[in-house]
Amino acid sequence: MGRGGIDPSSTQGSGGVVPDAVPPLAGHRILVVEDEYLIATEVKRWLQAAGSEVLGPVPTVERALDLIDQGRPDAAVLDVNLGGGHTVYPVASELDALKVPYLFATGDVKMAGADVCRGHPRLEKPYLKAELVRAVLKLLSGVA
Repeated sequence: MGRGGIDPSSTQGSGGVVPDAVPPLAGHRILVVEDEYLIATEVKRWLQAAGSEVLGPVPTVERALDLIDQGRPDAAVLDVNLGGGHTVYPVASELDALKVPYLFATGDVKMAGADVCRGHPRLEKPYLKAELVRAVLKLLSGVA
């Protein structure tokens, strides 16, 4: 018996090694629309580390819509303001039509166009990896 009264062999698989846990977002395709390179890179890395296939990240509405046309995502993380006065709302409308859950990840406290945002979760920047993964899990489970 190991320390604490636990027999180490009882926690091992047939190969003598404890199997790795399945990443929480394994098998899910997550669209990321974010125009700030450093944030986009970090979000992609976090979501991939949690097991998801990341579509993007892309910085524009047009590129996001192209990715959606290539294959329906399971969920999406959308930055509201994409620079040049553009917003992500056309992407949100397309995702609504496809019944794809999404959240808004934004530093815009007022979120112009809030009617479009109603009923969708918001993750306020800056956020942590655990907060992002937890929010996406809620989207996928229909709890958000």
